[in-house]
Amino acid sequence: MKTTDFDNIVASERLTLIDFYATWCGACRAMDPTLDRIALAMSDIVTLVRVDTSAISSIPLVRRYNIVAVPTLILFHRGEVLWRESGIATFSHIVEAIHRQRLKMY
Repeated sequence: MKTTDFDNIVASERLTLIDFYATWCGACRAMDPTLDRIALAMSDIVTLVRVDTSAISSIPLVRRYNIVAVPTLILFHRGEVLWRESGIATFSHIVEAIHRQRLKMY
């Protein structure tokens, strides 16, 4: 993903959940069904975007956000990082984190 596209997406008024993953990562593949559920269940609240850290175009983003483990989830609002976590996370844990950050916004 190009850096300018990424910056435009995370600058949104909507919450944006970025999944930094790698195609070779087993834990990342294990997270796919959970993230698909998040995208469906919370489509009115959050936009899910997946960034392949293996892609050459993603290197500037990997460096900017110091992605040293995958999967890494980062929740943004208006370009600001609200929440960040690496490793496998459950559906309920992610939903709770999104709701907690959303409450802080208002």
